[in-house]
Amino acid sequence: MMPEYIEKAENLSLPVVMLEGTVAFPSVKISFEVVDENSLAAAKAAADTNSFVLLVAAKEIGNTEAAPEDLYKIGTVAKIKQSLKTPDGTLRLIVEGYSRASILQYRQTDDYYVADAICKTVVLKDNGGVKGEALMREAISALEEVVHFLPAVSQDILLAAKGIYNVGLLADFIASNVLIKHDDKQMVLECFDPFTRLETLLMLLEKEAVILRCESDIQRQVRERLNKNQKDFYLREQIKVIQEELGDDADSEEKEYKSRIVKTKMPSEVKEKLLKENEKAAKMPFGSAEANVIRNHIDICLELPWEKKTNDRVDIAKAKKILDADHDGLEKVKERILEFLAVKQLAPDLKNQILCLVGPPGVGKTSIASSIAHAMNRKYVRVSLGGVRDEADIRGHRKTYVASMPGRIMTAMSRAGVNNPLILLDEIDKLTRDAHGDPSSALLEVLDAEQNKSFRDHFIEFPFDLSDCLFIATANSYEGIPRPLLDRMEVIELKIYTKREKLEIAKNHLIPKQMKRHGLTKRSFKITDDALVEIVDFYTREAGVRNLEREIASLCRKAAKALVETEKKSVTVTSKDVEKYLGVRKLLPERISDENEVGAVNGLAYTELGGDMLKIEVAILDGTGKIETTGSLGDVMQESAKIAVSLVRSLAAEYGIPTDFYKTKDIHIHAPQGAVPKDGPSAGVTMTTALVSALTGRPVRRDIAMTGEISLRGNVLAIGGLKEKTMAAYTAGVKKVLIPEANMRDLAEIDPLARENLVFVPCRKISDVLSEALLPTTETKARETLTAEKLPQISNEIHTNSITANLSTKGR
Repeated sequence: MMPEYIEKAENLSLPVVMLEGTVAFPSVKISFEVVDENSLAAAKAAADTNSFVLLVAAKEIGNTEAAPEDLYKIGTVAKIKQSLKTPDGTLRLIVEGYSRASILQYRQTDDYYVADAICKTVVLKDNGGVKGEALMREAISALEEVVHFLPAVSQDILLAAKGIYNVGLLADFIASNVLIKHDDKQMVLECFDPFTRLETLLMLLEKEAVILRCESDIQRQVRERLNKNQKDFYLREQIKVIQEELGDDADSEEKEYKSRIVKTKMPSEVKEKLLKENEKAAKMPFGSAEANVIRNHIDICLELPWEKKTNDRVDIAKAKKILDADHDGLEKVKERILEFLAVKQLAPDLKNQILCLVGPPGVGKTSIASSIAHAMNRKYVRVSLGGVRDEADIRGHRKTYVASMPGRIMTAMSRAGVNNPLILLDEIDKLTRDAHGDPSSALLEVLDAEQNKSFRDHFIEFPFDLSDCLFIATANSYEGIPRPLLDRMEVIELKIYTKREKLEIAKNHLIPKQMKRHGLTKRSFKITDDALVEIVDFYTREAGVRNLEREIASLCRKAAKALVETEKKSVTVTSKDVEKYLGVRKLLPERISDENEVGAVNGLAYTELGGDMLKIEVAILDGTGKIETTGSLGDVMQESAKIAVSLVRSLAAEYGIPTDFYKTKDIHIHAPQGAVPKDGPSAGVTMTTALVSALTGRPVRRDIAMTGEISLRGNVLAIGGLKEKTMAAYTAGVKKVLIPEANMRDLAEIDPLARENLVFVPCRKISDVLSEALLPTTETKARETLTAEKLPQISNEIHTNSITANLSTKGR
């Protein structure tokens, strides 16, 4: 049954008084301060005439000078019961609401706003019947829960609410006295229907009750935790007092640490100091930060291998077998390790040497260190030094600092678990320095055999013996290693792999490794030798074998895919298949020219990637004696060019060169591949030969390559990298190589393949080089041919004339 309503409506024009932060309700008295001048004038006018005012709430709190558009559209018609002037001059009003009013428009008078509004009152017959009674009970129940959680709401409010039996009046009373947000109060005010009003209020009360209940739970949990912590602290203090009374001040943790310290083998002074620290930590309050620092320090000290070590393998034959199985080549490194083992067998007390392996990336510096550890039966630990810039990274941090820890050396010892591991100091040339110190200086003590027997880490604080460790450092070049550090190490230079060595490494190591990684077997996958040659020649150009391994891995992936997709039983990769699997050739073959050229000579260079052909071209132009060098030539090569010009000037008459060429001709010296920087003295003979060829017009043999430094006296001086240079010459199709006479002793170290297929000509002077390299010009050939043809005729004429002369003499 629908409830019956009695509605009353009346049009009124009333002065407007603005409410800030509160809302007035019908039949409810409120007290507030008048906040703006317009409202003050309106209140005075209403008080003078004893008339009603229209109370309207501002939409935003703090807006004391609100315009009509900043006010809500529903307000309350009220009667001013009392006005009080406070000491600070503000006006406080006590008003009682009469009814709701819907504002139609505002009008501005001289001093205040007047609102035209409809005053509307809606009353339920029989107070809404059963539904009204149910809603009021629900509202009282919700109010009780809010009052329970909200101490700010007095019990008197609850008692007063229970005495109200009118649906609309109850909603207005509770909203006015309980709701905190003025937005929520305005929402209730705007409900003219009593049922809707009480239902809206009920929804707001239930929402508030949920929030208050959640806040109460949070406060309870916080309170319980605080109480528990206080209780735990109180109980622990009681236990401590009881233990002190009983004379038993060592708890279980202290006993455990004491037992571990006593059982661990370590120097006696270290053990005594750790026992004292343990006792000190046991007497500190529970949760003490200093106690945690001490415990952490003790833990790390107990993890160090103070007296634990492994026995070296002294069987040289077995060690050699392990090294040869793990790595092809690297003979110098292997020989040095075997020498160390031999000496160790004869003199066990000999201190370990510090080795430094220097070579380009990918030649096996890091992996050979692991093999050395295996061959010597030592633990292997790698310490990366690339980018290390703080001395504390080596020596550690003081234990008093937050999050302090040992340095990398002591951390490596802890990981190894023995005091004689092989420690690899990787990328030692990449150390840097900054304001925090110089880590290379900290390494001086580590790598000094006389000092590292008592190395002190800042965190550990006790001397630790590193003299039984075998340190091996790696570097890409000498330049990045500080001189004092380099002086403490025995340097072994690792050369670039030759083509033959790369092929052997690929067959013996890389292919089996990648086949195992990709699930392939010898039956299911094969790479022919010619395919490997194709990959090495045209898909990789490097000092080591890293890219070669990547290309082999790519072949294995392609083969695995083919086996799965096509259900083939095996895949064989030949040289013809390489392009199908790896794409077009990435590198062009380096070959010698097809014809002999004037002013173009095949030189040989040594780069980080190995040997390389370095062609030198010279052009002679009419000019004023300028010397132009192009092709990204470094300072040393530019100086070699100047030396070559001066040398040719001194040899000009001998080779039929105009003696004033340096005044009348411009000389342009160029090295192709201009994007690649080039430097070094070994192109001196090449530049000189090209210059003489260009000035004389005599071509240079295309099947000859040369290398050597030149002096102003025409001497051919020794160079380096002969092994790599000769392999580059062999690969390019060169037949004869001109080398300095001083380098003939190095022929024993070059690749047998190059030694068997190349003719090596030792040169002591530049004349030796020119006589081998330069061919006669066309004019010279013609003169020589003509001379050869006329020589018999001239000889006959001379012989005939001689006989005639003799006969004439006899006749006389």
